[in-house]
Amino acid sequence: MADSAPRPGGGGMAEDAAAASAIRRYEERLAKDPTSLAFAPLADLYRKAGRNRDAIALCRDGLGRYPTYTTARLILAKAYVSEGNHEGAVAELNQVVAQSPNDVQAHRLLADLHRRRGDLDRAARHLDRVVALDPADREAARLRELLKSGGAPAEGSGLRKILEDDTFATVSFGAICLEQGLLDEAAAIFLRVLKRDPGSAGAREGLEEALGGRGRRRAAAPRE
Repeated sequence: MADSAPRPGGGGMAEDAAAASAIRRYEERLAKDPTSLAFAPLADLYRKAGRNRDAIALCRDGLGRYPTYTTARLILAKAYVSEGNHEGAVAELNQVVAQSPNDVQAHRLLADLHRRRGDLDRAARHLDRVVALDPADREAARLRELLKSGGAPAEGSGLRKILEDDTFATVSFGAICLEQGLLDEAAAIFLRVLKRDPGSAGAREGLEEALGGRGRRRAAAPRE
């Protein structure tokens, strides 16, 4: 296979060599037995090396023989996400959770994809499943509560009075909050815009930026 996409991230030489060696081993195994389930780990290695088209082709071929192999379907969904094919990823993940309702990885990815598309109710439902399956996932629990709040301003927010109605629930005001570093308030505003207009690209992008900033802020905070 000849996908020419560069390896993302530019890992170290030893890491690259180990990945290349693993790819060769699985390619040799698959060449000896084309019906082997080795196609799935090989596809995942291709995906991690940035060879998404190779990963997609390999998964499609293997799933033609093993249509209920949910691990391969999850790998295919991840490769679709990397290629920007979110519709294809959602379709594959829906099949995964239909066959394996307790697949927490699939629910996490579905929650993320639905949130990015502005379908907050579906995202929250998948986060419900994530939290039920993995109670230790505090990030999923926090995000679920944020989505279920419908954009209600948090207690103690300096903008609580302003945000009591929808006058300032606009993309432009959310952008101002982002610029001021008011990430929680910005997230609440963009959520309210999306509740009103799920197709708002500006609100979706703003929400992702606010959530990303919240995650970076938590990661940088000193541990107790």
